[in-house]
Amino acid sequence: MTLNIGWIGCGRHATHMLMPQLGRNGINVTAVCDVNEGAAANAAWQYGAEAVYSDYRDLIAHKGLDAIGMAVGPDLHHAASIAALERGLPVFLEKPPAKNTAAAKEIANASERTGKPVLVGFMKRYSTGNRIAGNVLRKGDFGKVLGITGTYMTAPTYFAGEVDYTGFYLHHCVHYMDLIPWFAGDDFADMALRKIEPEPGHLLFHLNFECRNGAIGTIVMGTVQSRGTPMESIRIMGDHIRLEVDNVINVACYRDPPFKADDPAATLSDTSDTLSWTPNFTAAANEDHKGYNALIADVAAAFRQESSAAPDIHDGVRAMASLERMIALI
Repeated sequence: MTLNIGWIGCGRHATHMLMPQLGRNGINVTAVCDVNEGAAANAAWQYGAEAVYSDYRDLIAHKGLDAIGMAVGPDLHHAASIAALERGLPVFLEKPPAKNTAAAKEIANASERTGKPVLVGFMKRYSTGNRIAGNVLRKGDFGKVLGITGTYMTAPTYFAGEVDYTGFYLHHCVHYMDLIPWFAGDDFADMALRKIEPEPGHLLFHLNFECRNGAIGTIVMGTVQSRGTPMESIRIMGDHIRLEVDNVINVACYRDPPFKADDPAATLSDTSDTLSWTPNFTAAANEDHKGYNALIADVAAAFRQESSAAPDIHDGVRAMASLERMIALI
């Protein structure tokens, strides 16, 4: 069943990352909206939309829509998603779902009141390496997650003229407020933080945490690395087993191999030696390793009222609450 979507926000991220995945998953872009009329017109030309709007309220009122999608700012996420829900339309919105936990809860309340889902763009769960690691954890062979170390860096590109870390927190840090509890299998409990700020706009901090199920760990985030280098690495520790994800694509599972140097019959074991995977970028395959297509596939399933693992607004509320707790420590 093809779905007709109205899309709000036609910037670079939406048109390069999100909207290309819609048609792949049976979603037709019927109408688009952006305050930048040129950007909206360009998106309409790219994706064949029949109508172009500059006011989100006019787009939501467009006849024949089955859902609304958006990638704008947190204030408009809040206002436009509630307006769409009140019109009986399910919603996909890019993270962050709102500017704070209270506003995210208002969206959640509207979702429950109208009976329409709101799905949130936490695509880190769907990045190839993270998804493989998550499947390993949920298969049951790994055992209890004991600890997680995650590093997720960026450069001071969220500031224009005046140092304000709000954009860094809302658009960058919020990802790991969702991803790390997803790996751990439970929400954050205790938090502690240490930071260093060598100059305005250049921040590095280590967030130590314990989850409610007892898993412990450290998240390293900051604005002191180049965006031209790999910036993500995750290590998930169990008992005599660990998973490592590098640059969201390379995955290794270290198990419990015997020492081999002094064993003349040493070989490789499929039960104890390291398992690893890395993608083949020379293959002519349209693979989306960042996870946007896999995310939108689950969003489309949710729109169709089918079984779906897509993160929803309740996940968004939890992530925003954890983010606010973290910010209070900085």
